[in-house]
Amino acid sequence: MGANNSSKTPVFDENEDVNFNHFEILRAIGKGSFGKVCIVQKKDTKKMYAMKYMNKQVCVERNEVRNVFKELHVMQSLEHPFLVNLWYSFQDEEDMFMVVDLLLGGDLRYHLQQNMCFSEDSVKLFICELALALEYLKNQNIIHRDIKPDNILLDEQGHAHVTDFNIAALVNNDMKITTVAGTKPYMAPEMFSPRGQVSYSFAVDWWSLGITAYELLKGRRPYRIHSNTGANDIMELFRTATVTYPSSWSMEMVSLLHKFIEPNPEDRFCKLSDIQNFPYFADVNWDAALQKQLAPDFTPTKDRLNCDPTFELEEMILESKPLHKKKKRLAKKGKEMGKAQSEQDNTRTQ
Repeated sequence: MGANNSSKTPVFDENEDVNFNHFEILRAIGKGSFGKVCIVQKKDTKKMYAMKYMNKQVCVERNEVRNVFKELHVMQSLEHPFLVNLWYSFQDEEDMFMVVDLLLGGDLRYHLQQNMCFSEDSVKLFICELALALEYLKNQNIIHRDIKPDNILLDEQGHAHVTDFNIAALVNNDMKITTVAGTKPYMAPEMFSPRGQVSYSFAVDWWSLGITAYELLKGRRPYRIHSNTGANDIMELFRTATVTYPSSWSMEMVSLLHKFIEPNPEDRFCKLSDIQNFPYFADVNWDAALQKQLAPDFTPTKDRLNCDPTFELEEMILESKPLHKKKKRLAKKGKEMGKAQSEQDNTRTQ
């Protein structure tokens, strides 16, 4: 799927009222901020997709309705080779659904958990592809705010794609964001400013890209920050901690990471031209990169799914309302409601 020459159909096809019955459920493959994810096949075209779904009641209980609709609104306007693109969206009485690109290479978190050591060439290409995606999002006035290995999916060839726009922010012109959202270990310093002083923009995504690149190379992040680390402790860490770089890394990569993991957003690399003009990328054909013509150094295993197999077990065994039994469940519910209505009507006529 190219950026300017795409075969993507409209998300909402006026001639086709797409719903759950148009898809065959194949297997569960994961969980995300939206809910759960499974592989599906569209019955008429036989094309495979990933289907993200969330129970509406759970969504209300978690106060996630606004975020879900915001993510849907954002994704409807996007299409890019290095994003997970939206194809269809719909809902029924139980769930809300988003049908997106199916990427079978797994997310980068999964590969890190498999003790995968990514080569510098692999990470260099990831940076190229993700920089193209971030520049596109910037041009669409979107700050992702949650760039991390968990939200970067690989296709079968090993190309990187950004997913999960659940906390993305839409900005206008030079507007600054003052609300805090993200995953602490990947959040930029300006997001931890004292209450009332938070102000940030697109540069936060490039900090997150730098933290992610470092983690992919070393297997751990440059700062020891966790979800329960307090904001004051994090700011103190940024002021006092020294980021170390293994001697085996090239000086060019180290210099690049310095530009990403720069506390001052004014001095940080935060646009595609910064990357393109950096000497380390002088050998990159950016048109070929955009067309996915640069071969990744790392190729995901093709003889198995690159995800945790327990997702399917949970769906089949532990889930009280498994997706693969939805049609029978709703049909039974409809039949019971019809029977109850009929009995009520008979009572009234007596």
